[in-house]
Amino acid sequence: MALFLFPLSLMAQYSTPGFDLQGHRGARGLKPENTIPAFLAALDLGVTTIEMDLAVSKDGQLVVSHEPIMNPAICLTPDGATVKNEDALKNNLYSMDYEVIRKWDCGSLGNPRFPEQEKMKIHKPLLRDVIEAVETHIRNTSRYEVDYNIEIKSSPEGDNTFHPAPEVFSELVVNMLDQYLPMERVTIQSFDFRILKYIHEHFPKVRLAALVENEKSIDENLKDLGFVPDIYSPLFTLLSHEKVKYLQSKSPDGRSEKNVRVIPWTINETKDMLVAKGMGVDGLITDYPDRAQKYKSTLKIPSRK
Repeated sequence: MALFLFPLSLMAQYSTPGFDLQGHRGARGLKPENTIPAFLAALDLGVTTIEMDLAVSKDGQLVVSHEPIMNPAICLTPDGATVKNEDALKNNLYSMDYEVIRKWDCGSLGNPRFPEQEKMKIHKPLLRDVIEAVETHIRNTSRYEVDYNIEIKSSPEGDNTFHPAPEVFSELVVNMLDQYLPMERVTIQSFDFRILKYIHEHFPKVRLAALVENEKSIDENLKDLGFVPDIYSPLFTLLSHEKVKYLQSKSPDGRSEKNVRVIPWTINETKDMLVAKGMGVDGLITDYPDRAQKYKSTLKIPSRK
């Protein structure tokens, strides 16, 4: 059952935090990525937005997962065996029913890139289960309502092999979110501009973030996109003070907001968080929301009650 019934036609104006601290894949530096424990940890550390990625199972369910496969670096088979890298593509989520997917363990191995990450036996959750767990945690702990930044992971090469075509994937995501959440608390992001174009055309009230890691100019990327999005979300090292100000001088198409919001990824070192804040960014995405908490007053992360 949906937690909320909030049709797009009745959506209110967007409400965004003054400085948006986003927990990347929940809190990947501390808990297994894209799992319910990671999202709840991020909540307890004061994020204003939880960030996650979506894949699709064979039976059409939205699975919270960064890759459309079982990543051999972090996942064990239902029997507890490791997977060889050369066999990784065989474990395609789009060819597996969710009842099979949930039997895999994607937390006991840990992640060598994140030595502080707690190891635990945990499975990839469904999007609806994440929302239910997050909203229940918010209610039970009297915390403020966070936003959801949801990435649709797709590429032309993966269409109909590792995920649905862009229009099908987009419809599936927006329609489910519209059942479960007030959409002013949702941003959909993607590196795949086909996704953003489709949602912009068919669901114009949905807030969109353009993910960028190429070295094209801002104007070239916006030209490729075909519209000015609500959020421009580049790799942190691509930014400068001048670029941030230039983006913020632009207005998102069809919005009352005065400026595009600039929210870079993925910033894990506290010195880089302070550099980004000095550039004037509107938020940041991090694997370590606990590190950002140490500089809460400097970063001016709001307390949203």
